[in-house]
Amino acid sequence: MVKTDLILDFVNTLDLRPYSEAFETPAQLGAWLEDRGLLAGGARVTKRDLEEAKSVREALRDLMSVQNGLAADVAAANAAIDDASCRAEYMLRFKDGSGRLEATAPGVRGALGRILADVSAAMADGTWPRLKACRAEDCRWAFLDTAKNRSRAWCSMESCGNRAKVQAYRERHLHH
Repeated sequence: MVKTDLILDFVNTLDLRPYSEAFETPAQLGAWLEDRGLLAGGARVTKRDLEEAKSVREALRDLMSVQNGLAADVAAANAAIDDASCRAEYMLRFKDGSGRLEATAPGVRGALGRILADVSAAMADGTWPRLKACRAEDCRWAFLDTAKNRSRAWCSMESCGNRAKVQAYRERHLHH
């Protein structure tokens, strides 16, 4: 099973409740990528890099939302990821008897490519469908669904799940 931490950490750099954006500036994006070993220290990060990273992040969130029964523009999400994949300049590398796609583009484009290579590996090994975004529209926190029947709907039952159940209860009882 592919390690999903990097994918989830990347998508969760935007927290909707309470609102917190980890990528306000190119420098913040660069520091985040450096901290994870995806970008060389002191690498140049532009506003365009920042826009691309946010686009890929939200495309992944949209695809994870669809996996949890929410509506999203899948075609647009796929297009954003395809574009970033093209810019990552992948090469198939062989090591220890197995092949792996590696992003060879320099800078942020290569760093995003490494994240997307993990997404591809998660798709290949069956882990990807377990990566979901919370059904709560004001949350959409990305999480790994570890339930045996893959039925987890919320990032946490204590917060989003409980709010949804209370709201559904109120709606049922107001109409009777």
